[in-house]
Amino acid sequence: MAGSGSSSSAPKEGGFHLMSCLKEVPTLRGDNHTEWRKKVELAFVCADLDWVLDEPQPIRPTEPVRETTEDDATWAKRKGDYAPLEMSYIIANQKWVNANKKCMAFIKNTIESTIVGSIAECASASQFTDSSKIYATQVLKQLVTEQYTGGGIREHIPRMSNMAAKLKPMDEDLEIKPKLLVHLVLASLPKEFETFVVNYNMSPGTWDIEKTIAMCVQEEDRLKASHGGTLNYVKDHKKKNYNQNNRSSPSKTQGKAPYQHQRQQQSFPVDKDTCLHCKQTRHYKKDCPVWLKSLMAKQGIPFDPDYAKKRRRH
Repeated sequence: MAGSGSSSSAPKEGGFHLMSCLKEVPTLRGDNHTEWRKKVELAFVCADLDWVLDEPQPIRPTEPVRETTEDDATWAKRKGDYAPLEMSYIIANQKWVNANKKCMAFIKNTIESTIVGSIAECASASQFTDSSKIYATQVLKQLVTEQYTGGGIREHIPRMSNMAAKLKPMDEDLEIKPKLLVHLVLASLPKEFETFVVNYNMSPGTWDIEKTIAMCVQEEDRLKASHGGTLNYVKDHKKKNYNQNNRSSPSKTQGKAPYQHQRQQQSFPVDKDTCLHCKQTRHYKKDCPVWLKSLMAKQGIPFDPDYAKKRRRH
């Protein structure tokens, strides 16, 4: 009874220690694999589960098959010898499965969902911690798509350099050469650096990463000076708060009365009793013979020069 009670308390204690370490492990994003692995392995050590990373899953022993020429005594002895091997396998396999299940659950809760989805086929915790190709792919993806949006180019370029440096320990064939890194840095710069990048590509020489930082800092200072001391690389493309149909259009202009439209377009003061059409005094546009004549001509109506006088009488 005492032995069974002791064995049942061990998994709970291990599980408690493992869960208590969960908050200490950084989320694996792809560019922090080394730090993440150290924290995960430390958590497994504290929970007495680190052995599962080094030991493969036990293999079931081959079950004996009775030979046709084998007598009963020999067969019984071989079956007797197999029984403890099978029992040992069952115990060891169950222990490994339980430990691996805990480690797998712990690991999956410390990895970004996009990365977990790409390695869902892993069957053991050791495959997660040893599969550097997946993390290398994530680092490469982030390195190629990295864009500088401000905040200090002195921090931006070393950050890209650090990402590139993490690839070599994962796979020597993925090492980013200095010349390629400089091109990746220049490709990450916003359009304000377009002339700067063209000048570099046209020049015969090449830069190392230190000179790239110095030249980019110098160019950013120049750009800031030309823009009044500040420079915003992130453009705000918010939609304007008005209806596109409200913009001036021929239909809107044609819908207004000619007199009202002309008064709105006029920016100079108009004396009292001044015609807005011929600019003469002592009559308004509605009584202007010049305007009435042109208007009636457009409509095909013969012009009556006494129309204005007749209209005033009525």
